[in-house]
Amino acid sequence: MSVLNGNCLALLPTLKNESVQLVYLDPPFFTQKNHSLTTRDNITKYSFSDCWESRVEYLNFIREVLQECRKKLRDDGSIFLHCDKSASHHLRILLDEIFGEDNFQSEIIWAYKRWSNAKKGLLNSHQTIFFYSKTADFKFNFIYTDYSPTTNIDQILQARERSENGKSVYQRDQRGQVILASEKKGVPLPDVWNIPFLNPKAKERAGYPTQKPILLLERIIEIATNEGDCVLDPFCGSGTTLVAAKLLNREFVGIDVLSTAVELSKKRLANPIRSNSELLAKGEETYLEKSDYERNILKTLNALPVERNNGIDGFLRQYIDGLPVSVRIQKTGETLEAAQRALVEASRSKHCSYMILVKTNSLENSLFQWEEEKLLVIDSLDFILKNRLNQQMTTVQTA
Repeated sequence: MSVLNGNCLALLPTLKNESVQLVYLDPPFFTQKNHSLTTRDNITKYSFSDCWESRVEYLNFIREVLQECRKKLRDDGSIFLHCDKSASHHLRILLDEIFGEDNFQSEIIWAYKRWSNAKKGLLNSHQTIFFYSKTADFKFNFIYTDYSPTTNIDQILQARERSENGKSVYQRDQRGQVILASEKKGVPLPDVWNIPFLNPKAKERAGYPTQKPILLLERIIEIATNEGDCVLDPFCGSGTTLVAAKLLNREFVGIDVLSTAVELSKKRLANPIRSNSELLAKGEETYLEKSDYERNILKTLNALPVERNNGIDGFLRQYIDGLPVSVRIQKTGETLEAAQRALVEASRSKHCSYMILVKTNSLENSLFQWEEEKLLVIDSLDFILKNRLNQQMTTVQTA
């Protein structure tokens, strides 16, 4: 196990041929930018250049790296190349050329949430990982996931076959009885991976630009290697691949041209820190705090729901006077005064131009005098309907 400092094209030839089970590359993406990031304590700044004279120069460099990596792979080994839209279409052609089109196994989409988009167009929220094997006889470990919530029990337990019309039907025996399927472990891992980007406050975040989450690398390593196998990363950067390999009891070799990156990798290896994703562990639905009733009210106001705030339930999609407009829906059993207080206090730090409180269940007339001129209290539609029905009932009873 080692971390080497230098140009990978100079160091790769020094490694033994056919000694590596898995190569993972997170090379320069041809972004034509200089990348830099400072650690949270503002002490260390990590930076590297991804600027090239031409695409031809970039692709020639990557071609040489891939050719050397292929030599290092065992015959049952695999390579995973990480890239984005900048040059993915060119890199796929290179991989076909060097590893062979028949050895293409998967185009993995790593999808994650993003919150802003500074340019005109669709929000970039995924990167690509090309998975190629060296030969047809490659090592592969199946990983299974849970069934979709929409999957019914028959789809899990009953065997299926193709009818004479090519349709999928339940398989039946000679008596017409449905045949049970063999034991199932779940759904094989698909090629779209929803793994969160590293949280800015994640303990494993080292302050290195382009740092990938350990969860992502662990999944790749688990697919293509067993314990004791060797993993090679020719652009190891902050050392995420190496840390993941160490945590999974694999051997590893990392290379990086930056001495600061090598030092950081060694530091992380001496004290591996892996952040668990609560989003993956609990599921996205556990973060949804709004009821369908509240969502419907927000929808009628053309407001965006906010899941994790005690005083604000949403914001209007359109700002007023260049500032946000907060919305709160009165909760069951909550007085109008308490709802007003919660909304005003939560909105104060958000610099809201106006606040909207939706009355849902209170017949009281608040005696509290509010100085907030920019707070609007409105009745929800069902509250208006209930009051109207109550008035009609009262009229009928007194008639």
